[in-house]
Amino acid sequence: MIPLHDDNPTERFPFVTVLFIVMCVAVFLYQNSLSGKLGDVFVFQYGAIPAVVFGAGSLPEEVSPAFPAALTLLSSMFLHGGWMHLLGNMLYLWIFGNNIEDAMGHAKYVMFYLLCGVLAALSHAVTDPASPIPMVGASGAISAVLGAYLLLFPRAHVLVLLPAVGMTRIPAGIVLGMWFVTQLISGGMSVGATGGGVAFFAHIGGFVAGMALVGLFKRSEVPFFSPRHVRRREH
Repeated sequence: MIPLHDDNPTERFPFVTVLFIVMCVAVFLYQNSLSGKLGDVFVFQYGAIPAVVFGAGSLPEEVSPAFPAALTLLSSMFLHGGWMHLLGNMLYLWIFGNNIEDAMGHAKYVMFYLLCGVLAALSHAVTDPASPIPMVGASGAISAVLGAYLLLFPRAHVLVLLPAVGMTRIPAGIVLGMWFVTQLISGGMSVGATGGGVAFFAHIGGFVAGMALVGLFKRSEVPFFSPRHVRRREH
């Protein structure tokens, strides 16, 4: 199921969402321009490595830290592992992020996105605190956006592409609920697996964090479980 568009209007242009997308694309293009070894060093410098974050390990000898390990929980959100990883994340952020930014306002949306991204990265890290593998990607923060969207606009409709069916409109609550169940199943199946792969527990942790924190960040006039964005009354 690939989401393509939602029918949820916004009041203000999503400057922050666009900025996050531009930053992710710019960082990826720079990362992609580096030669093989330099690219690996870049990922180890700015990706979130659980063992390094928790002090259970250190960077390889040839890698110099760019800043304290805790800050990689932030920097890792703007790195991606490949074109499909980047494009998939940016598609979800563009479709659902604009409404959450609208519901919170620009400044609170920045705080929400970054805070939940950090919590998502920690959710992955605690499942394997000795892992020496860098975690990269905006998926955790975007998962928080999806969790917030589920509580604010579950009755908005999303145009999705279904294999063997084509394009159809489905309530956001169903689309996002199915997405979360998929992450839970995939996360359970990944327990005990070794090597790299998808950080499903970052997705799960981010989604739960978004649901838990959306009430603290949304504007008071935006209700939960709205069919669409509720416009403000002008005074």
